Amino acid sequence: MKTRNQVLSMLFLIPLFMFTACAQTTKKQGNTKKTVAMENTIKKPGNPYYSNTDTTKLNVSDAEWKKVLPEDVYEVTRNADTERPFTGKYWNTDDKGTYYCAACGNKLFRSGAKFSSNCGWPSFFEQDNKNSVVYKTDNSLGMERIEALCGRCDGHLGHLFDDGPEPTGKRYCMNSIALDFIPDTK
Repeated sequence: MKTRNQVLSMLFLIPLFMFTACAQTTKKQGNTKKTVAMENTIKKPGNPYYSNTDTTKLNVSDAEWKKVLPEDVYEVTRNADTERPFTGKYWNTDDKGTYYCAACGNKLFRSGAKFSSNCGWPSFFEQDNKNSVVYKTDNSLGMERIEALCGRCDGHLGHLFDDGPEPTGKRYCMNSIALDFIPDTK
């Protein structure tokens, strides 16, 4: 009986943790200037839609995305799945560079806009340009949130919250699996 109660307690606490994990402490970034030092690009031979330079809006079927994306990237970007907190490769990095959509290669964020939110997912206070990320209302899980989507392929990236640091007060809470990163060249 004790084990059953422990299991039930854990089943209750896990979703509670997921919702409270995004509470964040703001660590102000000093320099928010955008620098562009992009000589590297990512090539994905199995994905003909991937480009770090083409910003043409894509209209690709779900069946086609399923063929060209790795399963984990597909589940997050096309089915709005969420990776577990503190497991993604970018949640706790501070390398200088540029973040791109893992599905289509669209430029999304610069590292200068990344901050430590302690929520377990990479967080940014501003997108690279006004068209790089688009939004839609997300009423799943019994709450209203703002879903952040890639401006080129409409892939799910994460969510946008109004609890970020200055200068924007925004927190783009992203899934690492939905991002690719290219470090700045020296």
